[in-house]
Amino acid sequence: MIFKIRPADTLTVVFVGILLLLTIAFNSAIPNRLLLISIYSSLLITQFILIKAKDKNRFLRFTYDLIFPVITVLIIFDSLGWIVHYINPVDIDPLLIKLDYMIFGNHPTVMLEAIMNPLLTDILQIAYSTYYFLPVIFGIVLIKNDQREEFNRSLFLILFCFYLSYIGYIIWPAIGPRFTLDHLQTQKLRGFLIAEPIQNLLNRLEGVKRDAFPSGHTGIALTVLFLAYRYNRRLFLIYLPVVTLLIISTVYCRYHYVVDVIAGFGLTAITFLIGERYYNWWEKRNINAS
Repeated sequence: MIFKIRPADTLTVVFVGILLLLTIAFNSAIPNRLLLISIYSSLLITQFILIKAKDKNRFLRFTYDLIFPVITVLIIFDSLGWIVHYINPVDIDPLLIKLDYMIFGNHPTVMLEAIMNPLLTDILQIAYSTYYFLPVIFGIVLIKNDQREEFNRSLFLILFCFYLSYIGYIIWPAIGPRFTLDHLQTQKLRGFLIAEPIQNLLNRLEGVKRDAFPSGHTGIALTVLFLAYRYNRRLFLIYLPVVTLLIISTVYCRYHYVVDVIAGFGLTAITFLIGERYYNWWEKRNINAS
């Protein structure tokens, strides 16, 4: 075997390959198909180059370990805006709205207006934004502590959770209550200084991705939290209140329905249930092979 491939590497290759095949299969419906094919092909080529070159110097190793996975997740997420609606044009927001209403007898984002205030909005909008940093900081801590095996397992599980959430967006596209229920809100979501600039930035960066169900924010944050509990208790204690506020913020800030959040908990459960079994099988196979 020329390359030593981690489970995380295999996972990315398989998922990017699936997206590439979907783009080719639905090429007549996807306007940016040629660009997408170029992007996905480039990711695959870069992945194999890094696998081959990762041990040549520390920068390439760090790029292979952390920089490339982060960039890959961001690129794939951004590309979903060019795919999802064209291969599955029926949004499931009406169903999600109905389920929320059945549970609460009202729309949760409307109900939360009763406790809305600018300071709380600022705090929760900041908490919502920590989603982008929680996995990266956790990975850096593991690398710094030379917890190489723990890092490799964590990277696999976090990527697995990301990719499962992306599959969910393709199968069950939904734009979320900030768009569908805006006409029912009696108050605009306002903060003191921070909330609105962050909202505007996220709106520009994310656009409309149909990424409401399941809640990736919930799934990824919980996955990282559980991994922190397992491998770094000090970081876990820091993350616990942040993740709690983050999950609350998903509904308060009108990004998600409550059923999205419930699905996010399920996403974490599936990540560990299936991901751990696969990783353990891979480890056992490698031990037996050596």
